[in-house]
Amino acid sequence: MPIFTYRCKDCGKVFDFLMIKAGEQVLCTKCQSTNVEKQITAPSSIRIGSGQAKGSTCCGRSERCDTPPCSDGSCIRD
Repeated sequence: MPIFTYRCKDCGKVFDFLMIKAGEQVLCTKCQSTNVEKQITAPSSIRIGSGQAKGSTCCGRSERCDTPPCSDGSCIRD
């Protein structure tokens, strides 16, 4: 069941709508108008773990920086 983002052309409210069945009528959550348009949105992603590449420093470089936080010894490498 996809979630779509819509904008009401009458009141301007932007809202998300869970589409349960195809062709379902979408109503504005603020004014109940059917005068809505689907918005283009970027897909989201889920990142598991720290998101840091193995063997990189806390700031993502492969070698320690000359300035903190790497230079003061607090940098953690995988």
